[in-house]
Amino acid sequence: MSIYKQTISIEHKYRGSVILPDNSEAKNIFFRTKQAYANHEKMSVNILFSKAKLHKLKHYQKGASEVELENLNLYIEMSKLLNFNADDAIKLQSNILFTNDSAHTNFNITKRLKLINKKSKSKATQSYLFWDIENFSSISSIFNDIIEKYEISDNKIFLAANPDSLYLKRAEWEANLYDYGKTLNSFNFIKCNHGKNVADDVLLSEFQNAKLKNANVFILTFDRELKERFSEITDPSNNLYIMAN
Repeated sequence: MSIYKQTISIEHKYRGSVILPDNSEAKNIFFRTKQAYANHEKMSVNILFSKAKLHKLKHYQKGASEVELENLNLYIEMSKLLNFNADDAIKLQSNILFTNDSAHTNFNITKRLKLINKKSKSKATQSYLFWDIENFSSISSIFNDIIEKYEISDNKIFLAANPDSLYLKRAEWEANLYDYGKTLNSFNFIKCNHGKNVADDVLLSEFQNAKLKNANVFILTFDRELKERFSEITDPSNNLYIMAN
């Protein structure tokens, strides 16, 4: 990481210097902030981010909003040197950090994922998730440790739940998904019929119909029998992962 220090001079008067974060937006934000201050404009986070971006930052962002936090810190440091109010930036920074902390409170799923159809993983060109949400609802862990890590797009995520679980837990699931800007309908969500292991049967059917090859396939359920059922029909080129007991 390169360290670049930028001096601040207003009307030929030296006001100090700040270290620019090592990201593509930092220099532009530095000059926009300096120019706004010199022009006696209202200082606010709107100098840094658009309204659309500020709305997105109310929810968890991929990468934990690392770049945005760096640039907020730059703005706050400039406020100290130029003596302008940055309370809104400090509040936004705190809100982002709180959202990040909330998103990482659950255990690390990757420690429990087990490759079950071969001894070592092969090269994969895509990743899919088959998710029995009624039996595995640790949403923040799933996003942090699987969906974001393996860059699984919404259309490659399959969820299943029976009517009883949907009635009892839908509000909770939707609230947790909201932190990531998602709803159940963001994905391939299937409402199952009543009965034991129905969700597993639905996910198995979706997996079979997808006819996947050269893919990482994550099966999130605690059903022991599902291991054999998925293993029997998967293409040998796939990497099949399931939760270890």
